[in-house]
Amino acid sequence: MELIFEKSAPGRIGVSLPPTFEPNAEPSHWLPPNMVRQEPAPLPELNEPEVVRHFTRLSQRNFSIDTHFYPLGSCTMKYNPRLTENAARLDGFAWLHPLQDPEDAQGILALMARLEDWLSALCGMDAFTLNPAAGAQGEFCGMSIIQAAHVHREGKPRPYVLIPESAHGTNPASAALSGMIVKTIRALPDGTTDIEDLKKHLDHRVAGMMMTNPNTVGVFESRIVEIAELVHAVGGLMYYDGANLNAIAGLARPGDMGFDVVHVNLHKTFSTPHGGGGPGSGPVGVKSHLEPYLPIPRLVRHEDGSLSLTEDRPLSIGRLSAFQGNVGVAVRAFAYILLHGLEGIRRNSQLAVLNANYLRTRLRDHFTVPFPQYCAHEFVISLADLARETGVKAGDVAKRLLDYGFHAPTVYFPLIVPECLLIEPTETESRATLDAFANALIAIKGEARTDPEKVKGAPWTLPVSRLDEYRAATQMDVSYFG
Repeated sequence: MELIFEKSAPGRIGVSLPPTFEPNAEPSHWLPPNMVRQEPAPLPELNEPEVVRHFTRLSQRNFSIDTHFYPLGSCTMKYNPRLTENAARLDGFAWLHPLQDPEDAQGILALMARLEDWLSALCGMDAFTLNPAAGAQGEFCGMSIIQAAHVHREGKPRPYVLIPESAHGTNPASAALSGMIVKTIRALPDGTTDIEDLKKHLDHRVAGMMMTNPNTVGVFESRIVEIAELVHAVGGLMYYDGANLNAIAGLARPGDMGFDVVHVNLHKTFSTPHGGGGPGSGPVGVKSHLEPYLPIPRLVRHEDGSLSLTEDRPLSIGRLSAFQGNVGVAVRAFAYILLHGLEGIRRNSQLAVLNANYLRTRLRDHFTVPFPQYCAHEFVISLADLARETGVKAGDVAKRLLDYGFHAPTVYFPLIVPECLLIEPTETESRATLDAFANALIAIKGEARTDPEKVKGAPWTLPVSRLDEYRAATQMDVSYFG
């Protein structure tokens, strides 16, 4: 596919802009001399239809949830219903201003209050904030709340946080950003947390423990209540990373497992745009004893039924975002919950688990499945044997999948499994799609045995071929037209 500069021809004009300043004024009259170009900017010259066609064709070569199966493990890249998009774009929501008088914004405040209540009910929490603007910021918020509670009650912070090997990947970074020192808890061969190793690290210096359940290898932590009791016994608090809530929403509640704090990814479990299509949203819920520490502003419910926002919260961890988080994402999530109801959300979780186990069963006779037990909404396969036999690694298989029309799953994570693919099909994919994906992986394994260079050189069919990722990261050459 040609670059837009290759399509350029001198003299072509795409659009004629009206003069911004006096028609006869020279640039030097309204710009400092050092900012006036001596030569025209080296921009491509095309007419409007050519520009539109170029970028439309380019967009059609992209991989997205609207065009391809997107099985990123632990990311829950599921379909975003257009109905929820329409709700977020209603004039009454889309044209609101964050500094608008609360008296004129009762509709959105009521929606936010209702969404906080629904999330509390789904997660077994007593209060929620919609303030965090992403999942990672939700983690930072939750850990800051935990530390603030320790400082308030004990007069000083607690230095350590416990994180299992099978935790979500951002947990250690969020804990470190909160000023805590991470201690890693080993995993057992079945993928669950080693409770005996946990006991060795428990003392009154432990601020809390961060966990995902089911964990990042797709296994449900069956001894989670025991783990929570052990952490609580030393005064620590339990933090639930909601990255994998898509497996249990409507079926089980983190609050009932012993968690004190939870963050929810509205852009995962509640199907709003994710990643490059964002923005995200990471609401945080807490048990009642941590409610005073939630970030500002907080919703206030008055006796007459009206709502307002307040910053008068002396124990709050403070402000995390300029206003009240990414409200458009909250509107989408509200519409999604309203559309499905509790039974629909429960059904979605069941289908996500069913799809993952179907795909795991399709692949287990062809690849190593290190945790062969019944999985949750995602599972891990290892290509370590294939790499030893053929030299074809997980990253090569991921690139080759692009030639088959599939975005790759998460690769090389979790770190406890060598040459791994972490696969999450979600509930929104059909059996035909799952079969096609499984067949593609099996076919690529066959290629690795018969023609390994074909896999190592992939992708072959895309506008951009294999990049040297190491050089791209270590020898960046960033330039601009000056």
